[in-house]
Amino acid sequence: MAEKEGGIVKKGHEEGMKLALSLLQEFNLPLGLLPLADVIEVGFVRSTGHMWIVQKAKVEHTFKIVSKLVSYATEINGYVEKHRIKKLKGVKAKELLLWPPVNEITVDDPPTGKIHFKSLAGVTKAFPVEAFAAGQ
Repeated sequence: MAEKEGGIVKKGHEEGMKLALSLLQEFNLPLGLLPLADVIEVGFVRSTGHMWIVQKAKVEHTFKIVSKLVSYATEINGYVEKHRIKKLKGVKAKELLLWPPVNEITVDDPPTGKIHFKSLAGVTKAFPVEAFAAGQ
């Protein structure tokens, strides 16, 4: 794919997670935002901010502090920039009986302690950033 050209690619779970976590840290996003398992590949194109993650199977994770169930597809991609992931694909958050796709994640800058999740329908939900810290 053209959007992956010139990208850094790390294969395997350990190396892929190192890259994913370093990107979350670099762009001031919570380190627990991507609770992934069996990562096959993680890639990043610095010139465009395009990031992609491939894992063996879909992962569902409950963020306990906010009682939010989130589903991560086998392929996740989007564009990262400071405090934000936009055009996100492969992530859904359960709302009642629906699973609307999460299209954008933004952390307030200057920091207010809030993180915002926006769906394609334009619905935005805000949560405390600490709910998405590593290990949550």
